Amino acid sequence: QVQLVESGGGLVQAGGSLRLSCAASGRTFSTYNMGWFRQAPGKEREFVVRTSRGGGSTYYADSVKGRFTISRDNAKNTVFLQMNSLKPEDKTVYYCILDRGPFYFGVPDPSGMDYWGKGTLVTVSS
Repeated sequence: QVQLVESGGGLVQAGGSLRLSCAASGRTFSTYNMGWFRQAPGKEREFVVRTSRGGGSTYYADSVKGRFTISRDNAKNTVFLQMNSLKPEDKTVYYCILDRGPFYFGVPDPSGMDYWGKGTLVTVSS
């Protein structure tokens, strides 16, 4: 069983930056794609970004492209999300995900993700 623990959320002013982290337990971290979704109250989960097992391929949602950067450290079982130029609409709970499916350049179905973290709240003040 894999467990994911996110950290790094908090309050930031619009235009500011935050760096989220997601630490995974287990020995097979490098066999999973990793990524992030987000969900605002009363809304469906929204895809943010996903990176392949080795980190060589990445797909971003249009809403965050150019502002967010994902990276992973397989040796430390950790994935990071650097968020720059934050906007009020980025305010929500961010969830780390792992999946063993094939990587592709497109929005993945949330139901196809194998593991979810409990989320970390990002608040952006205008």
